[in-house]
Amino acid sequence: MATQVYSMGTGRRKEAVARVFLKSGEGRVIVNARPFEKYFARESHRIIIMQPFELTKIQDRLKIDIQANVKGGGISGQAEAVRLGIARALVKMEAGLKGVLKKAGLLTRDPRMRERKKYGRKRARRRFQYTKR
Repeated sequence: MATQVYSMGTGRRKEAVARVFLKSGEGRVIVNARPFEKYFARESHRIIIMQPFELTKIQDRLKIDIQANVKGGGISGQAEAVRLGIARALVKMEAGLKGVLKKAGLLTRDPRMRERKKYGRKRARRRFQYTKR
C-alpha cells in the first residue's frame, strides 16, 4: 500500500465548514492554530473528531499530524465537519480505508440544515401567540 505524506479534505455540517490537512508527523491535532484539547473543551467532541482514526487504526502504523481550519456554525457542527474532513482526507491518502469509513457512515455528508424564518411567524414554524379577546 503506497501512502502519500500529505492529504486534504473538506467537511461540512450545518453552517460549519472545515478544511483538514493531514501530513506525516508526530500525531498532533491542531484546530484553528490551537491544540484541539483547548479548542474542543467537551470530551464528546474530541471523541467525534478521532472516530476515523479509531475505526481505521491508521494512527498505530503512521503518525499523522492533523491541521484543521474551521469557521461558521456552532461547536458541535464544527466537530462533525472536522470528522468528515478527516475521513475524506484519509480516503485520499489510502483508498483501502473507504469501505470501513463508508460502512460506519463517516463519509456521508449530513444534509440537515437550519430552516429559515418565515414571515408572519416567530421562528421557522412557531406562530405568534393567539389571543381570543
